[in-house]
Amino acid sequence: QVRVVESGGGLVQPGGSLRLSCAVHGLLFKISTMAWYRQVPGKQRELVALQRDRDSINYANFVEGRFAFSRDNAKNMGYLQMNSLKPEDTAVYYCNALVKRTIMSSDVDHWGQGTQVTVSS
Repeated sequence: QVRVVESGGGLVQPGGSLRLSCAVHGLLFKISTMAWYRQVPGKQRELVALQRDRDSINYANFVEGRFAFSRDNAKNMGYLQMNSLKPEDTAVYYCNALVKRTIMSSDVDHWGQGTQVTVSS
């Protein structure tokens, strides 16, 4: 069983920073794609950052150089360093991982439960 667990959310003042972590637990062959999404109540979930295998990282336009996505493939971990946070960054942030459990299996999509980020003074 593969589980995705996010952590690191919280309350931060505008201009502050947070570092989100994503841990992928369970036996697996590799994580093909890892991504961060966010969702505000009443709105669709939107992509924040995504990396396929070792390709370059794609960021949403609203990131504007403020966030940095990184992965530690040896630990099956992903991170989202968020700087210069704005009130409009307030959302639940979700980690998504496409996981190949064995060398022969297909990628399976896994989501975490989300972590709340609130940017407010």
